[in-house]
Amino acid sequence: MAYNEFLAERVADQLHKLGVNFEEKHMMGGVAFMVNEKMCLGVVKENLMARIDPEIYETVLQREGCKPMDFTGRTMKGFVFVEPVGMDMEDDLEYWIRLALDFNPKANSSKKKK
Repeated sequence: MAYNEFLAERVADQLHKLGVNFEEKHMMGGVAFMVNEKMCLGVVKENLMARIDPEIYETVLQREGCKPMDFTGRTMKGFVFVEPVGMDMEDDLEYWIRLALDFNPKANSSKKKK
């Protein structure tokens, strides 16, 4: 199944409105939004993927539509999937985008392949 292109456009529009420089990379059957050369957000099927501060991980899992990211079959602390019910409203989508952007300066970069 392809990713939700409308959701990807919503994310890109929000990032533009916030003045964020980003790059889109197609991967894992979806699209990732790279900020400062680090994966920050993404769209996988109908879900938003957000890389958030592991310190608040357990708390945000309590929000409607939020679940652990388990793309590879095991959960990755600090990464969440947000189902459509958790981001239908623009304010909700902006909440997740801001959480990911807030953590981005602290996030580790993946190692570059030589």
